[in-house]
Amino acid sequence: MAGSCCGSVRVLPRLDPAACNALDQTSAGLLVPRTVLAGIAPGTAVGAERSVDVDVTAPAAGVCPQTWTVGARLTPVSGQTSGALGLGSSPYNTWIPFPETLTLPEAGVYEVIADMQGGLIMQGSVVNAVLQARVFDVTGNAVVPLTTRSILLFAATPAAGVTHTLHGNASAAALYQVPGPRVLRVEGLKRVDSGTTSAEAVWATNFRFKKVSD
Repeated sequence: MAGSCCGSVRVLPRLDPAACNALDQTSAGLLVPRTVLAGIAPGTAVGAERSVDVDVTAPAAGVCPQTWTVGARLTPVSGQTSGALGLGSSPYNTWIPFPETLTLPEAGVYEVIADMQGGLIMQGSVVNAVLQARVFDVTGNAVVPLTTRSILLFAATPAAGVTHTLHGNASAAALYQVPGPRVLRVEGLKRVDSGTTSAEAVWATNFRFKKVSD
């Protein structure tokens, strides 16, 4: 009795050996490339609010092999303003807001700086004439920590009938971390222990912020 047997023959396709062919032919079959990400694990601030812009340049059409160019740029947000505040008609020992504000646009750590000047007039006997300023978080309804400054303090008692015009300056700077957008402003205050002053004014000659960390 005659017999016969049947079988199958596996034929592997011929692959183009060009360098830009992504497949690799082996005895075990075709190997498909994969991308493995490695490096420092991402932090907690992942998203569009990161202060880094990533630029990707694609290769020209038809180029082999293809080379993609990736670059990154630091792009921290910043802003500044200025303003003046007259305190002549304001009560003593009361914080008065500047009309000008700055908006911290997103969560992060910011360097907040306010360069301030102030002046007043004393007539007659006055003890401890003081002008102060601070940075206030309107959104959070709180003083920005470490920003309260005395612009001037005159502790002497002038003789009766003598007029003194006083001027001073100060700079307040602090690192301020916020969980989201915040509106900030400068506030001014006048105070005396005895006597009266006039023409009190505070200037925020430069009120600015710069984001330093996500």
